[in-house]
Amino acid sequence: MTNHDVELLAIGAGPANLALAVALEELGADGLAESSLLIERGPTVEWQRGLLLPWTKSQVAFAKDLVTLRNPRSKFTFLNYLRSVGRLDDFINMGSFTPYRVEVSGYLQWVSESLRKVQLRLGCDCTSVEPVRDSAGRLTGWLTRLADGTEISSRYLVVGAGRDPYVPPELSHLPADRLIHSTRYRSRIATLDKDQPHRIAVVGAAQSAAEMFRATQHDLPNSDVSWVMRSIGLRAYDTNKFTNELYYPSYIDKFFEALPEGKKQILQEMHLTNYSGVESDLLQELYTGLYLDRLSGVDRQRLVPMTDITGARADGDEIVLELTDRKTGGVDELRRDLVFLGTGFVREMPGLIRGLGAAIGLDRIEVNRQYRLDLGEPSDAACYLQGVNEATHGIADSLLSVLGNRAADIAQDILAHRAAKRVNGVHRRTAVSVPADGAVSA
Repeated sequence: MTNHDVELLAIGAGPANLALAVALEELGADGLAESSLLIERGPTVEWQRGLLLPWTKSQVAFAKDLVTLRNPRSKFTFLNYLRSVGRLDDFINMGSFTPYRVEVSGYLQWVSESLRKVQLRLGCDCTSVEPVRDSAGRLTGWLTRLADGTEISSRYLVVGAGRDPYVPPELSHLPADRLIHSTRYRSRIATLDKDQPHRIAVVGAAQSAAEMFRATQHDLPNSDVSWVMRSIGLRAYDTNKFTNELYYPSYIDKFFEALPEGKKQILQEMHLTNYSGVESDLLQELYTGLYLDRLSGVDRQRLVPMTDITGARADGDEIVLELTDRKTGGVDELRRDLVFLGTGFVREMPGLIRGLGAAIGLDRIEVNRQYRLDLGEPSDAACYLQGVNEATHGIADSLLSVLGNRAADIAQDILAHRAAKRVNGVHRRTAVSVPADGAVSA
């Protein structure tokens, strides 16, 4: 068993923690960056690796990268990435604010390779985190265990590993090799025979289901695909420049300070701006494809709306789905070889965070405005949660829109907490100045 000691451990090398690593390197953090470690369970740094398809695009403007809204002069901007790889002219000539997903993924990998102070280690699968206490019972740090037996001790912990994939209870008992969540689409599709006439069910009515439905036309062109959804049909994201203002980093303060009833209304009315919808250009492509199939008499792809999956079982080499029509109440069976899940993610806190909360003894998981976990006790340590705070920080929390500013909030809070010196058993906080450009000095 290998043991490592760092001051700050960040779990997950996605956009959230990469933005934090950049902030630590740029904010003059008095050695904190050099004593920080970023771990990632994957073998590479990729964005949305399960659906990293060549034609998929980001729905977020390129300027909402890891750093531009915090520090547009940074060397870590998306535009500087394009310049460094010789594609800046081409991107500008495209005339689009939204880059392709593979470009965003390439940018994140470039950032990870450009870090000079924060360490990055790949292939580190985190299995548990628990609090560490001194002889007096005071919480002093965190012990993180990896699948290979490695243990990492840290004073500060930042969890940015994303939410757990959601599998509907009716399907959760099916054989794992027949049930493919969107997070595993690309890796699983690579193992299938492209020329076989697979029978596929796609489940869900939002963007990930739509992307898998379209992708099967190329990846498995001889397949028969039924797209099952509870809704009456597909809907476009409800986006316009007015609702988009609620994705500004500056809106976080307004949301955080809102009354519970106000938060509830905002989240309800903003739901279709990010969930249960499909990007409008993709909708047009899907409809055109189905129209041309009908025109030519082809019937290998179909939508099955207003339908619940009320049961499922394995029958030999087949998966049998029990479908209940929400209009008539009629029940039918659909026999498939594979089930693709575009069902999103579990809305409650990820299992890793819930396990940590239980180990600390917390009744519920709550964070303050700076994303610091409320430990319910004085502590020499601190833990921060990224991308799972929609209920307190607004609908943009799981998206790219607020990355740079959130990273600065967390970095500055860590530096302020770090500046509290323990003298004769008493914590004394030293002054921390935060200049207008976001740099921090203590």
